[in-house]
Amino acid sequence: MVTLTLSDQQVVELVKQLPLTSKQAVLDALMNERELWWNVTVLKNEEQLRLLASQRGLNWDAMPDDKREEFVDEILHE
Repeated sequence: MVTLTLSDQQVVELVKQLPLTSKQAVLDALMNERELWWNVTVLKNEEQLRLLASQRGLNWDAMPDDKREEFVDEILHE
């Protein structure tokens, strides 16, 4: 199997040459990957927030949304 090395710009240019349905398939694949990345990132951050809340004697899971927002705001401004 031959391996082809392309720059990001070359890949973009190749995708631009695809028929519309193929472009949509590429976009769908990228969106699925982005959604997976986002879900993993959110889970990791939520675990960190649980830990930080616990260290301050708070229960992240029991906090209402407005208290969570206040807590995150406090963390960001420390």
